[in-house]
Amino acid sequence: MHKVLAFIRDRHSLLFKVVLFVMAVAAIVLIYPREGKFKYEFQKGKPWPHEDLIAPYNYPIYKSESVLSDEKKKVLKSLKPYFFRNKSIEKESVKRFENQFENNWPQFALEAEFSSQSEFALRNKGVAWIKHLYQKGIIELHESIEGKEGDFEVNVLNDNVAVLRLLENMNTIQSAYAELKDSLKSLGTLERSFLLKTMEDCLQRNIAYDEETNRLMKEEALSQISLAQGMVQIGERVIAKGELINDRKYQLIESLKREYEAQLGDNSQVYWILLGQVVLVSLLILSFALFLLSYKPEILRNELKTLFLLVLMVLFVFASKMAINIENVNLYLVPFCMLPLLIRTFFNLRIALFAHMVTILLVGFIAPNPYEFIIIQMMAGMLTLFSIINLRNRSHLFLSSLVIFGVYSLVYLSIGLIQEGSFEETNWKFLGWFFGSAMLTLFTYPLVYIFEKIFGFVSDVTLLELADTNSKLLRKLNLKAPGTFQHSLQVSNLAEEAIRNIGGNALLVRTGALYHDIGKMNMPNYFIENQNSDYNPHEELEPEESAEIIIEHVIRGIELARRYKLPDIIIDFIRTHHGTSKTNYFYHQYKQQNPDEEIDETKFRYPGPTPYSKETAVLMMADSVEAASRSLPKYDGQRIENLVDGIIDTQTAEGQFLNADITFKDITEIKKIFKKKLMSIYHVRVEYPE
Repeated sequence: MHKVLAFIRDRHSLLFKVVLFVMAVAAIVLIYPREGKFKYEFQKGKPWPHEDLIAPYNYPIYKSESVLSDEKKKVLKSLKPYFFRNKSIEKESVKRFENQFENNWPQFALEAEFSSQSEFALRNKGVAWIKHLYQKGIIELHESIEGKEGDFEVNVLNDNVAVLRLLENMNTIQSAYAELKDSLKSLGTLERSFLLKTMEDCLQRNIAYDEETNRLMKEEALSQISLAQGMVQIGERVIAKGELINDRKYQLIESLKREYEAQLGDNSQVYWILLGQVVLVSLLILSFALFLLSYKPEILRNELKTLFLLVLMVLFVFASKMAINIENVNLYLVPFCMLPLLIRTFFNLRIALFAHMVTILLVGFIAPNPYEFIIIQMMAGMLTLFSIINLRNRSHLFLSSLVIFGVYSLVYLSIGLIQEGSFEETNWKFLGWFFGSAMLTLFTYPLVYIFEKIFGFVSDVTLLELADTNSKLLRKLNLKAPGTFQHSLQVSNLAEEAIRNIGGNALLVRTGALYHDIGKMNMPNYFIENQNSDYNPHEELEPEESAEIIIEHVIRGIELARRYKLPDIIIDFIRTHHGTSKTNYFYHQYKQQNPDEEIDETKFRYPGPTPYSKETAVLMMADSVEAASRSLPKYDGQRIENLVDGIIDTQTAEGQFLNADITFKDITEIKKIFKKKLMSIYHVRVEYPE
């Protein structure tokens, strides 16, 4: 037990990552359906590439989607819509009329001098016409009857008994009022006007569309449609090797595939299916892990980065399964190109491309028409990644959406032409699914923000915000230590130019350079670039005290960065920009003052650590070179060359770049760039031979 605990303690980080990958495999396998897959790949319009296919059992020939769709449309078109008669409305309308008549009549009779006998006759006439109109029926103007001719029939339910009636034998509200107006022509002008005004607000629709009955009747009618059109007998040859897969043969093979996969899902074989899924998913996840191990092992060393990649892959497999299961939703609606864009935001292009490829292959196991699906998604993912370098502003994301829609559509139509030889059988609805997927990709921006907060990543968008010199912390630096601020700007220009040439994140190194010296705000006058007079406060201090103040700016910078919630990746630039180098000026000053004393070098040495990446190494070089260049007595080509070579060679000799992935070739290139930039800054002219 002791040994087991010791093993776990010593290798807990490795074991945790193994658990992450095992959990990813388990999650994906749980998402997969427990059904078999047809063992033959085939395409319409191509020859059958396998041996003769013989029917292993009797199976139905299922109708194609287009045939079923046409039959459904035909059945739905033949259905007569159902309306129901509401008898209570007639009683309510009569009562409302009588109440309004009783309220309005005294005033009307007084003005028109009508007798009570006239009142009785008019009341009865109004009630009779209301009952007549409701007996004929006032129908609701529903979309199912809009634009229909008068001879169109509808079912009217009266006490649950359906009666077919023509539209021309019923009224709408408008036609009922028109009929009423026409029928009252025999009355006097005043009587007709009074009745029309009184009855106007009393008419309502008493024949309304029956939503529930129509739904039930549609479901019943659609359920009567047969899914099959004939049978294939056991032992019958379905297709011969090399035979062209035309429409009929394609439907025969598709029917066998459907039946085959359904029968493989029974309980006796589900465990074998599960085993196969576990093996295949494990191999794909293992290939992704080995890729990271050989190409970017630092990602595997970071639990959050590993978790982020695996979570994304599992989420897209889950979204795919949901899209397949939900009726009237197509798998192509899932924005698969969002995955490589998200990964590209935080990592490099290779990782994004490989993760996209593995995810598409994982989904391909459950996707209908996997060959077509994989081709379309791989092409869209690759071209999206190669056409969009980064997502620094909204226009890039809109451009990526247009690229995704364009690639989806072109690849889909091209495959259709290869299979069909024309556009006649093309399902144009797929273009709508592609457009929906492209639009969903626009949600990449908010997701980037969410993942930044959850996993502590930093995107280019965040770096751009931080690199804004109007940000609160940089404005404060400019006010308190203007010389340091100008120095930081010059360092950022030098470092950015260098990293662009040797390969690296230029925006990251620029942002890191702007913040690397913020610790000097604590005691700005103790740094030479902020001194405005001949007075130097270090003249009143001992060398070790001066060295302590200078070294302390790194610690103060880290504290200030944490207070302002700067990302850790930016704080690393503050922590490493001096590495473990010494404050040579004060070190030598102390040595001169105490020649016989054994010096404790830790008092004059920065705490480190040394740079760990190209970006932090380049910043260290740029910072030292830019600061030293200000002290040159005269600016000429030779002095600048000696300065740059001397400083960088010393840093290399001290081992400051041992932990950074930077080569001697990179360092040589950086020297050339620094020399060229400094000569340009200090207006050094090239000396021509006489």
